[in-house]
Amino acid sequence: MKIVLGVSGGIAAYKAPELVRRLRDLGADVRGILTPHAARFVSPLSLAAVSDHGVIVEQWGDPERGGVDHIELARWADLLLIAPATADILAKLAVGMADDALTTYALAHRNAVMVAPAMNTHMLAHPTVLQNIETLRKRGVAIIEPVNRLLACGEEGAGKMPDVPVLVEIVKTHFQTA
Repeated sequence: MKIVLGVSGGIAAYKAPELVRRLRDLGADVRGILTPHAARFVSPLSLAAVSDHGVIVEQWGDPERGGVDHIELARWADLLLIAPATADILAKLAVGMADDALTTYALAHRNAVMVAPAMNTHMLAHPTVLQNIETLRKRGVAIIEPVNRLLACGEEGAGKMPDVPVLVEIVKTHFQTA
C-alpha cells in the first residue's frame, strides 16, 4: 500500500498526523503533500515525523535534490487520499487547475483517488460544490461522504470529515477489494 495523503487547508487538517500513523499501522507507506493553507493548520515537520518521509509543500520541489517531485511520486503511489478536501481543492480538481503541489500532483496521479470533503454545511450544499463533487464522482473519484455532526464553526449538519478510524477502514477496504 503506497499512499499519498494530500491535506488541504481546513480545520480537519489537524487529524492528518493521526491518519498517517494509523495508515502506517496497517503497513502502508505514506507520503504527504500539504497545500500552503494546510501548512497553517498542521506543520510539515509533524507529518514528516509520523510518515518517516519528507513532506511536499512547495510546488516546485527541492532544488537541492533535483527531479520533479510530483511526477516521481505519481509513478510510485497506488492511492491518492485527500483528507480533508476543501471546497477550493474540489473545485481545482474538477476543472484541472494545478496551482500548488497537491493539485499539480493530482493531475499526474494515475491510480485510485479518494477525497473526503470537509467544510461548513452551507458551503457543502452550495450548487457549485455539489456539481464539483458530482464531476469528480463521474471521473471515478471515490467520495468519502462527510458526516452530520457539530462542526468547528458551531453549526450542526453535514460537512465534518469522518473520524480517522473510519477513514482507515475505507482505505483498508479499498486495498482488500482492489
